[in-house]
Amino acid sequence: MADGLLAGGGLGLEPMSPEPERTGWAAEEEQAALEKGLFQDEDSCSDCSSHDKPGSSLQSFVPEGKTHFPEMFQTSQLLFYERFRAYQDYILADCKASEVREFTAEFLEKVLEPSGWRAVWHTSVFEVLVEVTDVDFTALKAVVSLADPYLCESQVSTFTLECMKELLDLKEHRLPLQELWVVFDDSGVFDQTALAVEHVRFFYQNIWRSWDEEEEDEYDYFVRCVEPRLRLHYDILEDRVPSGLIVDYQNLLTQCEESYRKFLNLRSSLSNCNSDSEQENISMVEGLKLYSEIEQLKQKLKLIENPLLRYVFGYQKNSNIQAKGVRTNGQKVTHVVSSTMTTGLLQALLRDRLCPEPCKEEMEIQFHSDPLSAINACYEGDTVIVCPGHYMVHGTFSIADSIELEGYGLPDDIVIEKRGKGDTFVDCTGVDIKISSIKFVQHDAVEGILIIHRGKTTLENCVLQCETTGVTVRTSAEFLMRNSDLYGAKGAGIEIYPGSKCTLSDNGIHHCKEGILIKDFLDEHYDIPKISMVNNVIHNNEGYGVVLVKPTIFSDLQESAQDGSEENKALKIQTGGDADVAERVDLEELIQCATGKMELYERADLSEQVEGNCEIVNELVAASTQKGQMKKKRLSELGITQADDNLMSQEMFVSILGNQFKWNGKGSFGTFLF
Repeated sequence: MADGLLAGGGLGLEPMSPEPERTGWAAEEEQAALEKGLFQDEDSCSDCSSHDKPGSSLQSFVPEGKTHFPEMFQTSQLLFYERFRAYQDYILADCKASEVREFTAEFLEKVLEPSGWRAVWHTSVFEVLVEVTDVDFTALKAVVSLADPYLCESQVSTFTLECMKELLDLKEHRLPLQELWVVFDDSGVFDQTALAVEHVRFFYQNIWRSWDEEEEDEYDYFVRCVEPRLRLHYDILEDRVPSGLIVDYQNLLTQCEESYRKFLNLRSSLSNCNSDSEQENISMVEGLKLYSEIEQLKQKLKLIENPLLRYVFGYQKNSNIQAKGVRTNGQKVTHVVSSTMTTGLLQALLRDRLCPEPCKEEMEIQFHSDPLSAINACYEGDTVIVCPGHYMVHGTFSIADSIELEGYGLPDDIVIEKRGKGDTFVDCTGVDIKISSIKFVQHDAVEGILIIHRGKTTLENCVLQCETTGVTVRTSAEFLMRNSDLYGAKGAGIEIYPGSKCTLSDNGIHHCKEGILIKDFLDEHYDIPKISMVNNVIHNNEGYGVVLVKPTIFSDLQESAQDGSEENKALKIQTGGDADVAERVDLEELIQCATGKMELYERADLSEQVEGNCEIVNELVAASTQKGQMKKKRLSELGITQADDNLMSQEMFVSILGNQFKWNGKGSFGTFLF
């Protein structure tokens, strides 16, 4: 079975981005693979570098600057599914975390040559050629001796042959397999050995975490940990993960490793202490704090590692854009963008936009050939007028001041299209930004087409042709979208974060993965978002029209939430035995509100139409109630017997009514528990 796998080139590696910076052959091999096309077809992937060496199906490489060393097997060109298949079908299968080493050893016994092959022992300080005389499969180590002739390259000039012999003696001539790079052999005999060693190296550098073995000893370690981490590795390589999220993951991983190391040291010191001293009690408290911190860090790591949760939560990007403020002379400038300017267009602009009425004072006008340069030239209070045309942009619109960006004409006549890879298209951090009558087209993106980090952004009469997520409304940001059309997002059309304010009126949101995604309570100190959805048409989305995402813990609080009768009255929702009656009342009220504007529809159609509105209302109210219960529980644990119930009324949404939900794949509304 292993023979069939390895013959097809099913094992290999390159170190993952979140790991510490690589030096030497690991980085060189990865770069060589990228230059040759990392994601090749399977057939081309198995071609050897020298066609006159028919015995081996693998490529070889010589590290730059080390020509006196023999060629190495190059194993970094493998595709995701090749690594996936190897770990799932041949190495780990359905093992527990505690059985990983045992399963790996069993696999190596089947495919690894026990002796007779050469390798380069590679560390951050030196590289030395060794001969493998035996393999300790249980310990995942090789028994080695120095090769003849002696080849060594070290960053320390004093590292002599005698020093190397002493070092090997200290290690009892046993070296970890992941530190060995197998020397190329064109016979093909050692192909399986090179690939198997590569898998051990890849796994312990990129997949394995030191705390894995201590987690609940469940089966399917591959499904829970290996697959999501492997997918993250390749998503990073293929530029499918925002750069900020990669940095966040690296930092979280480092923090978790440091905390876990401290925890292990503390636990070890406690196990050696038999006294019931005050110092031991203090250490116990410190250990509990470290344990809680580690669990929180692990949860955040899992959110990023899981492809679905990574899409759902993204990351809290801190924008470094600095507002310019008002010009020193206090002057406000109107920027006119046009690829070409004709006398007729200029006359029309003067009549309609620049001087619609007799000017009381002189107006400064600047002309630009592309909208990006106009945005970059803006100060507080400026206006950018984009004339009809198709503008190709290769950067990010970073809007940090309160400006107006408006198209002169219909949105389909004023198209701004982004080319080239990048995290975002339009980044908004200004206090009051207004965008109108423009069509934005996005390609080859990692993040959404529009992100509001903070402040208020108004989008009116626009068209957003998305590729990833459409609009993201971050915590503490405010977004108003009116009479606009949004479509094509591979993620959610609109992502609404906790603590934000979002007003959607008379828009079309369609042909996305999900229509609107409301992120609720990722951190407990965030408030419920204030949402107003009126007369929107949400249709033809692959999943739900609206999705609410919240932790599973809130479902456990449902019973306690139902007991808060006074809060339920304030929220006008009955969550006890009269829940069905209350839901019918809300539905009738919503129907009545919608009847005036939709007299042509029959009453049955109205009931079906506003059903989604009712579901969203009830779910948001229930979530708000549950959060209030959770707050009061924490306060009571701290010895505070009373909580401010008025907070609940401050967390209410504005209004959700009159929206139409049509032909969404999974329905009008759904809840995702994580």
